[in-house]
Amino acid sequence: MPDPLHPATDFCAIDFGTSNSAIALPTPTGVTLVELEPGQRTMPTAVFYGVEGLAPHEEPQRHYGRAAVATYVEGHEGRLMRSMKSILGSTLADQATEVGAGRSVRYLDVVSGYLRHLKSLAETQAGAPLRRAVLGRPVFFVDDEPERDRAAQAALERAAREVGFRDISFQFEPIAAALDYETTIDDEQLVLVADIGGGTSDFSLVRVGPARRQRVDRKDDILGNHGVHIAGTDFDRHIELARILPVCGYRGVGPTGREVPSKVYFDLATWHLINTVYAPARVGELRRMKSFYADLQQHRRLMAVIEARLGHALIGQAESAKIAVAESGAAQIDLALIEAGLSAAIDEPATVAALDADLERIVRAADETLSQAGLANHRVDALYFTGGSTGFRPLAERIAARFPGSRVMRGDRFASVAQGLGVHARRVFA
Repeated sequence: MPDPLHPATDFCAIDFGTSNSAIALPTPTGVTLVELEPGQRTMPTAVFYGVEGLAPHEEPQRHYGRAAVATYVEGHEGRLMRSMKSILGSTLADQATEVGAGRSVRYLDVVSGYLRHLKSLAETQAGAPLRRAVLGRPVFFVDDEPERDRAAQAALERAAREVGFRDISFQFEPIAAALDYETTIDDEQLVLVADIGGGTSDFSLVRVGPARRQRVDRKDDILGNHGVHIAGTDFDRHIELARILPVCGYRGVGPTGREVPSKVYFDLATWHLINTVYAPARVGELRRMKSFYADLQQHRRLMAVIEARLGHALIGQAESAKIAVAESGAAQIDLALIEAGLSAAIDEPATVAALDADLERIVRAADETLSQAGLANHRVDALYFTGGSTGFRPLAERIAARFPGSRVMRGDRFASVAQGLGVHARRVFA
């Protein structure tokens, strides 16, 4: 039976995020987010391909969201895929990758499979097939490369059509957040939306107000938008490189005083490259590099990480440390999975030092947005923060310091974009 609060409809709005995703459906009075997991309106953008005990003719079993991460952490045989959005616009999109037991999957099929799962959950709640969709997109999938940026949107559209969407529209994610903010105000304002998630940091300067809410085409209200392909997953990477991987030899030195090769550490700290480190030829090469290390314990720890396939777990620990620092100012990172009793400490000053260059690039993107509009910073009435990474206080404070006269407003860090996309979908399709 369809839910009476959610009458049959054939359209939805999808926020396909680097770290988390959500999907919105129209209601008689607005939009609502689909419950993607018990009690959860957002779901990690993660898929686990389980290959344990499969017969030769059987396809891998897929788990999504928190179940995917939990299955991986429990040690089941297979492949965890995260940050799939980051492959859009790259040559990887149409390439296949190993998932275990001699099986492979095309990267874009990982994306379409995840979208299919979202669509099926939404159709269950809507009580009807969904054929039309608004999809969110960052201001730039790829920085400073327009052709690759267009290719990224085309790849996402292709994946959406593969799962049955026939009519597809796109909206910038920070514009969607502005639409969500607009529902809460009763006067006209200039708002700078800072949408900082897992993969991109996007800014849009938007004119909002009650008199504009019902307009479908809001192009004239967008005074400037700019973004950089830097956000939460980059923060995790830098934290891992700064505080975790040094115990395994990152920036260590050899007997001659030369720094050990760093490529393996960069690959271990990058989600979609981790599995390349586990290739047999690569493992053999790294074993033979033992003589490159003055501290042989560092090499032993590196090989322990590789042989136990701990790369994804270490990124998860870096992410947890980032969250702990944001919440309490410090974290102790337990590295016993590498070596009994091993740990690393990190606090807010150390985190800021590790992320400083990225934080400055993000703040400069905010400045560039105002420059595009030809407006001084004092003209901004409000800053509207959304996206998971705006929970990192030093970043939000750096941005706010550029706009001292503006009100600081915070939306739902994980749901504002999906809500705003849903508002836009009602105007486009209803």
